[in-house]
Amino acid sequence: MVSYDRDFSGAHTPLMPKALVAYVRITNRISRWTGYVVMYSIFAMMGVLLYSSFAKTFSVPPLWALEVSQFMMVAYFLLGGAYSLLMDAHVRMDLLYGTWRPHTRLAVDAATAVFLIVFLVLLLFGGVSSALYALEYGERSYSAWRPYMAPIKIVMCLGILLMLMQAVAILIMDVARLKGLDIDSGLPAGDGPT
Repeated sequence: MVSYDRDFSGAHTPLMPKALVAYVRITNRISRWTGYVVMYSIFAMMGVLLYSSFAKTFSVPPLWALEVSQFMMVAYFLLGGAYSLLMDAHVRMDLLYGTWRPHTRLAVDAATAVFLIVFLVLLLFGGVSSALYALEYGERSYSAWRPYMAPIKIVMCLGILLMLMQAVAILIMDVARLKGLDIDSGLPAGDGPT
């Protein structure tokens, strides 16, 4: 159901369906909150690596430090992916994009969002399958420390799910902008997708 609102001239202008607007706002809030939390996890990762360096210098290095820091880096990148999409901080090849009209950019952004969504759905399917396998069979790493793999695989699936949710929200915002509508995403002016 499309709702209508009056603009300043008194004419009726269509707005986005309330469910889509609510989805975009909730997803943007979740991505922003997750991004802020994950942003500060870099200090925990630095602490693990610093401890490992001191232990290596003054005694025997711990077996777990390198692998824990690798797991933390995976979580950092995947859980921060949705925030990166929200802030439009991902890498974009700007050979032609910068010369296009804004409408053409929005159309290309919407089309690439569809491809991103398909990729993330396939990635999530494989990730869930791998996480279920790790849970069912108690899969462990092949390192000397041999940690269980299920926790990091579950975190990976969560990060992929958050990126998928944000990609759908970006697609909705791009389609709305193509129609001349704007969904208030709650971002400060100049931040986020344009």
